[in-house]
Amino acid sequence: MKKIERINSETAREYALRAITENIKSADLEPGQAISENEISAFLGVSRTPVRESIQELHKAALIEIYPQKGSYVSLINSQYVEEAVFLRKVLDIAVIEEACDMATEEDIKLLEENVALQEFYLEKDNTEKIFELDNEFHRMIYVAAKKETIHHMSQMIMIHFDRVRTLSMLTVKDKKIVNDHRVMLDAITTKDKEKAKEIVEKHLNRYRLDQEELIKAFPQYFETTQQ
Repeated sequence: MKKIERINSETAREYALRAITENIKSADLEPGQAISENEISAFLGVSRTPVRESIQELHKAALIEIYPQKGSYVSLINSQYVEEAVFLRKVLDIAVIEEACDMATEEDIKLLEENVALQEFYLEKDNTEKIFELDNEFHRMIYVAAKKETIHHMSQMIMIHFDRVRTLSMLTVKDKKIVNDHRVMLDAITTKDKEKAKEIVEKHLNRYRLDQEELIKAFPQYFETTQQ
């Protein structure tokens, strides 16, 4: 489990939930791994109560399995949840990037350009962790440009199922086309080309299907057995 710095305004529960969630998303808490309230609370420097509440919330989101008398475990990757997350994201992202084509300001485009330039820089450095962070921020900024940031925030819990696959894909496949997709999205927003924007979003979100077989071969222990 990697250390996540606490934000000053966060309550202990908000911090615990964010820290555990980020570690599940990044696979630092691996699918199938046992998790301990005591160890996590000591590691984060908070009491057991916010950790327990966070585990319960992530259990409701099907990201943690709780077995009475046995313990809690990070859920294995379930293809149905991944498909549902991709479906929702596709519906939202296509609608939002259309809005961004109409609404993005010069400042929005400048920030997106800076983000993509950094992705291209870290791609040359083979820094997948930074690319993943910038990837998430790039998509959030499109929602901000379309004035749909609240929707982005509200959809994040289910997206974690997809984010875990994205993480593994970056570690294993290291597909440079992902960063190029972002460059094409930015160009579409800049030129207000809605058809091009919708086309690249659909292509972008479908790439994981091409990688899925390779991911299961590389990490068979991370996936539910019915998927293998």
